[in-house]
Amino acid sequence: MKVLIMTLGTRGDVQPFVALARGLLAAGHEVVLTAPQRFAGFVAGHGVPFAGVDDGPMRLMDDPAMVIEGGVRARLRQVRTMPAMFTQLLADCWAVASEGAGAGADIVVHNGQIIAGQHVAEKLGIPAVLALAIPMYVPTREFPWPGVGMPSWLPAAANRATFVGMTAPAAIFGRVVDRWREDTLGLPRRRGRHDPLRRPDNGQAPVLHAFSPSVLPPPLDWPDSVHTTGYWFLPPSDDALPPQVEDFLRAGDPPVFVGFGSMSGSDPARSTALVLEAARRAGKRLVIGAGWGGLDSSVSGEGVLAVEDVDYLRLFPRMAAVVHHGGAGTVGTAFASGRPQVVCPFIADQPFWARLAHTRGVAPAPQPQRHLTAAGLAAAITTAATDPDMARAAEELGHRVCAEDGISAAVTALERIAVP
Repeated sequence: MKVLIMTLGTRGDVQPFVALARGLLAAGHEVVLTAPQRFAGFVAGHGVPFAGVDDGPMRLMDDPAMVIEGGVRARLRQVRTMPAMFTQLLADCWAVASEGAGAGADIVVHNGQIIAGQHVAEKLGIPAVLALAIPMYVPTREFPWPGVGMPSWLPAAANRATFVGMTAPAAIFGRVVDRWREDTLGLPRRRGRHDPLRRPDNGQAPVLHAFSPSVLPPPLDWPDSVHTTGYWFLPPSDDALPPQVEDFLRAGDPPVFVGFGSMSGSDPARSTALVLEAARRAGKRLVIGAGWGGLDSSVSGEGVLAVEDVDYLRLFPRMAAVVHHGGAGTVGTAFASGRPQVVCPFIADQPFWARLAHTRGVAPAPQPQRHLTAAGLAAAITTAATDPDMARAAEELGHRVCAEDGISAAVTALERIAVP
């Protein structure tokens, strides 16, 4: 079986597919991973064949102020410019699938955001599988759409309706995709033309959810075409933690980790100062995850260590608590670590995971970034690091998450879909 994987987004949208690709290769299958060119080194470094495509709208993500603090006018400007940004991306996707490294694929696995996946599969006459680490597409009565931090108090009857948010891509990119389908693929408009939940014959397309059923049990109203496999983690690094990290950990009580990825707004120095003050008030040593520009990597002092590009699967279990922004990849690693969390969400699906961590009893109430204070964060850190019930719940959930083999489950599902 040859699998063409197509994904668009940040590293968190690419890394799970690298893990899946490694699982497919280990099972004896061929695989090609298509993602923006910026991830070429990361993907190839894990031994996965890579086919790069244009960055497309990822260029907008290079400016945190635009993404987080841009305001209404900036968002409207994004909506106007994004369709044109997909033109080259769509052309590149078809080139990969038709004559590039992905030619001859038996199945396409895509994350929806890349737009091209289901259309490429339709043209090639092969199955398309929607795969993602967030339950964004499949409606349910059990929770609202995670896309923009929907309120948790909505009645169950209204939850399904909130998933109308996933019709936005069709509205924004519909004309661009229609022209590409007609001019490049030679395909007509299709019913539900941009809905990745629908096959060309209007049947239900298969979906793989790369998160833990122990964290989010599959809703009873999801169809049989939806598979919740467990997380797709890369294996922990063979290397030990860097010597300076080991020395810091041995020098005192377990510290608290704080890292917001690239989500610190336009003032990392201010965010870092707030985090340092919160740790001081809580009386906790601190490991700052300073990668991707989220927090200031120049901080230093007694009881504080800044780290970059450290294996979280090795680091998090050594922490008293893990403070993070609630990105799907980071929250999954935190669940697996068995340590209590404090989730400080910014945007998109992050409030959803923050509420879920609190509901599971492994985190205090969410600490939204727009309301974050040193006093509030200190109180949340103190609770997470000292509450015995929270520690017990986190440890038990971590054991269940780690006992799952999401990659093997996904590989088995793909084998069945490709050869029904």
